[in-house]
Amino acid sequence: MSAKNLTLLGLQDVVYIKRVVINDEVFWSIHSADGTNIGIAPGRDLAFAAVSQNNLEPVSVH
Repeated sequence: MSAKNLTLLGLQDVVYIKRVVINDEVFWSIHSADGTNIGIAPGRDLAFAAVSQNNLEPVSVH
């Protein structure tokens, strides 16, 4: 297996969640491992729950 293929292994299962501010309101943005925005939630717990319900592995970005 090449180094590139090893790097890509599991990326379809990992998403990251980060805090964003839109129009002076705090939301939690959900992104695929490649950075594509795939959702937004009004709360951190709700973002993690939505990700988990879709059998994805959430990680936080600081």
